[in-house]
Amino acid sequence: MRIFPSVLVLAFAALCTLSVHATPANSSDEIDRLLADRGLLNKIDHVRQNVSQKASELVVNAMGFLGVPYKWGGTDADTGFDCSGLVVSVYQQSIGLLLPRKAEQQAAATQKIDQTDLQPGDLVFFNTMRRAFSHVGIYVGNGKFIHAPRAGAEVRLESMGGSYWQNRFNGARRVISNAAESVNPTPAMPVVTSFGDAATIR
Repeated sequence: MRIFPSVLVLAFAALCTLSVHATPANSSDEIDRLLADRGLLNKIDHVRQNVSQKASELVVNAMGFLGVPYKWGGTDADTGFDCSGLVVSVYQQSIGLLLPRKAEQQAAATQKIDQTDLQPGDLVFFNTMRRAFSHVGIYVGNGKFIHAPRAGAEVRLESMGGSYWQNRFNGARRVISNAAESVNPTPAMPVVTSFGDAATIR
């Protein structure tokens, strides 16, 4: 992932250079040729495919936890999840990133994005306890998110379009590699540093 910014810089520089020296009719071809000569088209495609593949893997992994019971402080499918514990577990197991334990910490450690820019794998936050970022879920696409809602319930898929969630929506965040600690995903690795959030939802 670290290659992506440098690829964009080189592509932008190439675009600026060619816009000065090339005619509009052939500038697109020249840019493609220059990027191809430098191997940048392949790198850009590789980055795009890699991001898409990881997002898909993350969402599929999250869906595998549907039906797991809610447990305050839980980070394990065998015993249950709370909202932030589900997020920690999914990100660690799917792409080897260890996020902070609590929902508000996850919000602080990730990149703010607009709701209209949501992509599968992004985090969605809600104010369910009269404080910001007291609940978190994972966006899966089509206006839906997966989360561990409350005691007595199970991990489930819900629409963000419902009035309850619309009224409590608190922001969207994107996990970037330098916002989380890279780890080798292993089931035995302890990730609980403190108890998570007690959600009081519906």
